[in-house]
Amino acid sequence: MSSCRVLARTRTAALLTSRIPVPSPAARSLPRLVRFQSTQSSYENILVSAPKPGVGLITLNRPKALNALSSALFVELNDALKKFEEDKEIGAIVLTGSERAFAAGADIKEMAPLTFSDAYVNNFIAPWSYLTTLRKPVIAAVSGHALGGGCELAMMCDIVYSTKTANFGQPEIKLGTIPGAGGSQRLTAAIGKSKAMELILTGNNFSGEDAEKHGLVAKAFDGGHQEVLQGAIDTAAKIASYSRVAVIAAKEVVNKSQDLGIREGVEYERRIFHSLFGSQDQKIGMKAFAEKKKAEWSHS
Repeated sequence: MSSCRVLARTRTAALLTSRIPVPSPAARSLPRLVRFQSTQSSYENILVSAPKPGVGLITLNRPKALNALSSALFVELNDALKKFEEDKEIGAIVLTGSERAFAAGADIKEMAPLTFSDAYVNNFIAPWSYLTTLRKPVIAAVSGHALGGGCELAMMCDIVYSTKTANFGQPEIKLGTIPGAGGSQRLTAAIGKSKAMELILTGNNFSGEDAEKHGLVAKAFDGGHQEVLQGAIDTAAKIASYSRVAVIAAKEVVNKSQDLGIREGVEYERRIFHSLFGSQDQKIGMKAFAEKKKAEWSHS
């Protein structure tokens, strides 16, 4: 066998091992944990699964530390997010924790000894925002504590679901510091200046039920962790069933509304709307609608 054929087969095998297995119909009702091939032998701080076709699930998994966020955790999280972003079979991502904690905050033991020079030169905490660069939608399923960095991580997601008893907050003021991963900006954008100022200056916590009233959470569930997780997975599966092209465009224009005034935003939206008439999926979708058939998306 020639060296070219050997190389081609090796590359094919590598691609296949890096794919996320699609669960069989019998197994789709329950999340199935799988491991990615990575620069590490396996993830130590997260679990990765594919609970439904088109849906990627990442579970923070530091139970003894209530999923406290560390640099090591974010190396793994960002690696998994990147792989889901690149996988053509995945249309939406769910990020969750445990019944007790989505993430109880940043790992204070890691942060406490830092000096200004350490934090500034190494751009500490900047990699935590990688999630916000993804084009695929990410849904947070929050139970238990989502405090400090945990609250910030949830707010980085495109949609937030929680239990009514979930515990949100930005308590950094109690530690002699302030939110550093976007908390002051995203919380203010979500619930308004006055309420965000009160919460950040007092360090007071607020429930998932209050978060829904404030507009921070899209839906607060009466039940526990499994109910909110299933709700997030179901929504992710619905999103994943649509045209990838249209979903990416929809996420883009909603996010752009946070940066532009209403007139500029509407003009931007219109340009993206016009551009979709160059996609195959626009033709497929409108033809299927006219013929009263189910659209079979090409994602192109």
